[in-house]
Amino acid sequence: MLIRSFREEDTEPVVALWQACGLTRPWNDPYRDIARKLTAQPELFLVGEVSGEPIASAMVGFDGHRGWVYYLAVHPTHQGKGYGRMLMAHAEQLLIERGCPKINLLVRAGNHAVIDFYDKLGYAPDAAVSLGKRLIPDQ
Repeated sequence: MLIRSFREEDTEPVVALWQACGLTRPWNDPYRDIARKLTAQPELFLVGEVSGEPIASAMVGFDGHRGWVYYLAVHPTHQGKGYGRMLMAHAEQLLIERGCPKINLLVRAGNHAVIDFYDKLGYAPDAAVSLGKRLIPDQ
C-alpha cells in the first residue's frame, strides 16, 4: 500500500470508504470534515492506495501537546492485510518527526473489534473522560 497525502480527487472515494466502514454519522457531514481538515495540516490527511485506488485513510493532527488520529479506515475488502497497522505506524512516525510526545484517539464505546486492533498496537485506555460540545452544527 502506498501512503500519501489526500488529494482533492480523493473526496468521493474517501467518503465512500468511511461509509463502508461505518464511520459516518448524521450529525457529522463528511464533506465538511474533509474541508475543515484541508485548512489545518492538510499534509497529515493520509490516504492509502492499492493499484491507484484509495482503500484507507487517516486524519492526523498535532496541536503542540498531543497527536490525534481520526477517521482511520481500511475498506472492509482489504482489512486483515496489515494496512491499518501500516497507516498507524506512518501516522506515528509523522508525529514523532514533529516532536509529538503522545498520541490519542477516540473509539466509540462498544466497538470491541477496533479496541482490540489498537490494543495489539500498544494503545491502552487513558484514565480520562472525553467531553464534547458542538460549536458549529453540520445540519
